[in-house]
Amino acid sequence: MDVSSLSRYPGHEEAYRLLVLTRLIDDEAPNFLRKNLGWSYHAPCAGHDAIQLALGCAFRASHDYLFPYYRDLGTVLAAGLTPTEVILNGLSKADDVAGGGRHMSNHFAKPEIHVQNVSSCVSNHIQHAAGLARAAKLYKSDALVFASFGESSAAEGYVYEAINGSSREQLPAVFVIQDNGYGIGVPKEVSAANELIAENFSGIKNLHIEYCDGRDVFDCFRAVQAACEYAASGAGPAIVQAACARIGAHSNSDNHGLYRSKAELAAARERDPLPIFRSTLLGLGHLTEDDLEEIEGVARQQFENAMEAAMAAELADPVTVLDHLVPPAFEAEEVRGGEGPECTMREGINRALKGEFRRNPDTFLWGQDIACGEKEGIFKVSDGMQKEFGDRRVFNAPIAENYILGTANGFSRFDPKIRVVVEGAEFADYLWPAFDQVVELSHEYYRTNGQFAPNVLVRLASGGNIGGGLYHSQNIEGLLATLPGLRIVQPAFADDAAGLIRTALRSQGVTFFLECKYLYNQPRTRTQVPDDFVVPFGKGRVRREGSDVSVITYGTAVHHALAAAGTVEQEDGLSVEVFDLRSINPLDMDGIAASVAKTSRVVVAHEDKVFGGFGGEIASRITKRCFRELDAPVERVGQDYVPTPFARHLEAAMQLNPTRIVDAIRSTAAY
Repeated sequence: MDVSSLSRYPGHEEAYRLLVLTRLIDDEAPNFLRKNLGWSYHAPCAGHDAIQLALGCAFRASHDYLFPYYRDLGTVLAAGLTPTEVILNGLSKADDVAGGGRHMSNHFAKPEIHVQNVSSCVSNHIQHAAGLARAAKLYKSDALVFASFGESSAAEGYVYEAINGSSREQLPAVFVIQDNGYGIGVPKEVSAANELIAENFSGIKNLHIEYCDGRDVFDCFRAVQAACEYAASGAGPAIVQAACARIGAHSNSDNHGLYRSKAELAAARERDPLPIFRSTLLGLGHLTEDDLEEIEGVARQQFENAMEAAMAAELADPVTVLDHLVPPAFEAEEVRGGEGPECTMREGINRALKGEFRRNPDTFLWGQDIACGEKEGIFKVSDGMQKEFGDRRVFNAPIAENYILGTANGFSRFDPKIRVVVEGAEFADYLWPAFDQVVELSHEYYRTNGQFAPNVLVRLASGGNIGGGLYHSQNIEGLLATLPGLRIVQPAFADDAAGLIRTALRSQGVTFFLECKYLYNQPRTRTQVPDDFVVPFGKGRVRREGSDVSVITYGTAVHHALAAAGTVEQEDGLSVEVFDLRSINPLDMDGIAASVAKTSRVVVAHEDKVFGGFGGEIASRITKRCFRELDAPVERVGQDYVPTPFARHLEAAMQLNPTRIVDAIRSTAAY
């Protein structure tokens, strides 16, 4: 067989060695599980060997980027992971290069050579691949980005978003579909009408599709090579669909005998690429029996050496379990008194964004409706940004929230100096289609053992009081705060908004910036905004000094609390302290405790619903830490526990307002 055109084919000896080594590890993994030594999750790759070999060999270590999925054991061995590194991952040892035991076994990665750490949310890494390919194109790199996944997960909506977006942008991405006919125990005909899943995408412009026989090593190399050449040409992305055999069960927790007949299982074994390739090499005279046995011996020795080294390696020390939760923040020092223009909160955010874009030329902004002629953001927060910084750095995204956030994650991987700002959704309530990507952002730094932090600022217009009704009025900070690894801020004044923007864009990691849309243009948010004023994360601010009751609050509720404090002082003679958190996570418990020590009575006020709102967490922490100082139970006040109605008079009836805070202050003071 002439393989001279397959420029990334490694040669017969190396190809066979890699296949044998892959099978040895794949077959041994269940034994580790049975002995309770590791590999608590194992998805066998037998039957996928040929396409995985071709994919791994196409990848150029430390140049291209590879997003493997949990079945890609053969891919990562061919891509450059050593057998010891693969087994260390399976055994969740401290020296696992993917994540030091923090991520599931069979989730192989090696960031050092650009093999990316992906999660268990099937195929959502395709969005990250699209984002990384966008960066490669914008920075004029000749790198290719590979993403591998099973055919049944192509039914996920975010797979379409990634392929559609990559095609529109003509990105250098190669998507490899490993088709073994099943999504766990569900046959693929349940997922799609087309036998060839790639045909679901065949009408998309700029997309090239290759099909290959997953039993045939040479056909797999042909298809991957053709896909690479197309993607490298700049014409757009490519899909390779390989017809594989699922010889084993989906994973160690699956009994495929419950839904597959003996005849079907026997047929799958007949399609095993390893013996087929062995017979081909013999039949064509490429290698002799002695050659093959010698290669098998070399592979077995490498396997045994790797086993011995991995078994002797240490487990991660449990004292490190809290390490690498959030990457380092910019060490901001809040210094007041500088001169600057007086701005509303919207103007302050806009001013800070422009300043940071000038400061760091590797800062980017995208989202929906942020740059449409004279319409620059539905709330004009991005006003003038595309005009100043150009459509390379500031551009619109499709109505695809998962794609917006997922590509931000991927784009930031290209270079640590990059900062990405996204309007994650036009309104915070529209974030739900991207929530898997929110979870991804939250634990990237942790699960990679501190090797990768997505440097992404997610801006969201939050809250009500605008007559927006459902999907335009919700507060989501309480839900976001349940995800470890995210910074969450919600300012109430222009200077704090600008200062937190600057701190976020000078820090590593993910910040969710919740902008109270009701406050965007409110005169009461106006303050002077000095050019380099910064606000540290996790540091609140006393907005009004007091001695009788503390109101702990943030966002829109700060202004309601200030109004309420003025009312009770005038009418009741009460001295009320208003403490503006500004930052929800991290939370300034020292500042809260200092305020409580002065007053001994506390009201927690926020715009969100009282039931299930973040105020419950604040109240609980106050009760635990400040119990001896409290002279009354901690009171909470916010919205009623109903969705936000559309009619303005109905919204007013359920929303937080100064009167509700006044009543809570009086009740607490009288206890």
